[in-house]
Amino acid sequence: MGDLRTVDPLERLRVLARDRAAAGLERALRPRPAGGDGLLDLAGNDYLGLSRHPAVVGGAVRAALEWGAGSTGSRLVTGSTGLHAALESALAEFVGTPGALVFSSGYCANLAAVVALSGPGTLVVSDAANHASIVDACRLSRARVVVAPHRDVAAVDAALAGRTEEVALVVSDSVFSTDGAYAPVADLHATARRHGALLVLDEAHALGVVGTRGTGAAAAAGLAGEPDVVLTVTLSKALGAQGGAVLGAPEVIAHLVNAARSFIFDTGLAPTCAGAALSALGILTDDPTLPATARRITAAIADRATRAGLRATAGGAVCAVVLGEPDQAVRAAAVCAEHGVRVGCFRPPSVPVGRSCLRLTGRADLTADQLAQVEVALKAVAARTRG
Repeated sequence: MGDLRTVDPLERLRVLARDRAAAGLERALRPRPAGGDGLLDLAGNDYLGLSRHPAVVGGAVRAALEWGAGSTGSRLVTGSTGLHAALESALAEFVGTPGALVFSSGYCANLAAVVALSGPGTLVVSDAANHASIVDACRLSRARVVVAPHRDVAAVDAALAGRTEEVALVVSDSVFSTDGAYAPVADLHATARRHGALLVLDEAHALGVVGTRGTGAAAAAGLAGEPDVVLTVTLSKALGAQGGAVLGAPEVIAHLVNAARSFIFDTGLAPTCAGAALSALGILTDDPTLPATARRITAAIADRATRAGLRATAGGAVCAVVLGEPDQAVRAAAVCAEHGVRVGCFRPPSVPVGRSCLRLTGRADLTADQLAQVEVALKAVAARTRG
């Protein structure tokens, strides 16, 4: 072995970059121009089309004028404002939980919920398809982690039944982000309760979309106010803003304030984002038809993909068109762009090997003409795939 001090410390990164490029897994930033580039955007998570709604933008502007651009500190120092408190109250009331705690991102909310509620000597049972933020939270928790097969309640039951730890958490997305699959929320809760475990549900892709009024999967199942259910949400999808929150019992909220590192040591959510989210929540409350519209449009996109001969799945506001290999998904996304439609292109590690796909958002504000445009793009993808 040579002198390690003579090794170029960046060579490993160059090798990894070459390997990614060869596997079709290279990623790059593509900044959007102000005002857009003319493509119909079905790649983002603006499920209800609220990110540019005048009332939502106005809420952000008013908050900036009243509170300033930033929160100026962590929530426990100077980063809590009356606006944060109002947003927490509105979120809890809307979803039907006793309390809520706002974070700077949904990622931080998931880190807080899982890490602070578990720890050494505890068990965390996590669905194999959970979001990366939950995976990272499990790694940081220092708990024993059992990864259960996707949506497998029997495996969760077995892990809880065989545990030696007194404290246990079951953690799952309620709507999985890549394909829109729904978690068996009621069965997971019954299993967790039978074994004295907390159920933590990530409602990032359910808030504003699932349930009669968009109150989420837990509320739709009648579980939102249960003391052994903890919910995490993001404000950056259906609400068109930025940030995250944990919702649950008063004991949970108080514990996170005192023990969650991603709350204690992180700068508070910017007032502009809190103002925007609060305004979006008001719109959703006033117009309860938006969630059903988003789900209906998503189902229509999946139906058109299927009729074109593609393999599509849909749930919530997410439609996935499974193509298989990364290069196929990249080419298909380019075909969609040629037809004026921007779609998500998911490749490993975002999805399992062999499941590379297009991901389309069924936005509630999509018009009939735009839906027809999407259909043309999907037919072109099918034609290129067959070719």
